[in-house]
Amino acid sequence: MIKNRRASFDYEFLDKIKAGIVLTGTEIKSIRKGKASLVDTFCYVNNHEMWVKNMYIAPYFYGSYGNHAVRRERKLLLHRKEILRWENEMKNPGLTVVPVALFIDENNLAKVEVALARGKKLYDKRQSLKEKDDRREMERSFKRY
Repeated sequence: MIKNRRASFDYEFLDKIKAGIVLTGTEIKSIRKGKASLVDTFCYVNNHEMWVKNMYIAPYFYGSYGNHAVRRERKLLLHRKEILRWENEMKNPGLTVVPVALFIDENNLAKVEVALARGKKLYDKRQSLKEKDDRREMERSFKRY
């Protein structure tokens, strides 16, 4: 499973959904080897279709002339109602859609977990770090006794 850890720090997630993704043969092989990244990745809606942009999938080592472009736009597979609902939500200021995780499900299909998110302010980020440190301290204190 490939996670976008930075997204949980920068955004507050309001809603999450799992979506399929359209890939080529060499892309799925690279994902299965764990050679992908979701850093600086975002989603947008174009012509009632949801697309993910700037997702890095490394070139497959054994792929020759049929290898894929590394940062091409990839289509997400969602129901029309879901796309329309999220498209309306994205019109609100401050909301965006970010990929949170990329994984292979039990049917060996690549899936992306995307979240409707609101950007955090600086003081929210500080509060998140403080809560994380407090939880870590609590765990340490319980392990001692």
